[in-house]
Amino acid sequence: MDDQGWDMYDDDLFEKADEAGLDENDYGELEVAEGEYILEAAEAQGYDWPFSCRAGACANCASIVLDGEIEMDMQQILSDEEVEDKGVRLTCVGTPGSDEVQIVYNAKHLDYLQNRVI
Repeated sequence: MDDQGWDMYDDDLFEKADEAGLDENDYGELEVAEGEYILEAAEAQGYDWPFSCRAGACANCASIVLDGEIEMDMQQILSDEEVEDKGVRLTCVGTPGSDEVQIVYNAKHLDYLQNRVI
């Protein structure tokens, strides 16, 4: 997003990404089976998303939910504010809670998550 000059909270972020001709590693769709973790689904479909612990104890696999719901089994690193107000979810322990979800993955670079990246 920084390279394109976009803001994560632009109302038309996904339209801009669609029109920009980004490769499928930077923009696209991901099928996730019911009960499947989002990170596992991404890996099964050939994506190389960041992760470390796979247990909800770091922010390496963090994403920001912009639309829809992601439920997390358990996590021990995010504050209530980050989850409820900022939409942060960990893809290693997160499963879709709605039929469609729009996320920005690789959010570990956000300033407020930096001290929890392994």
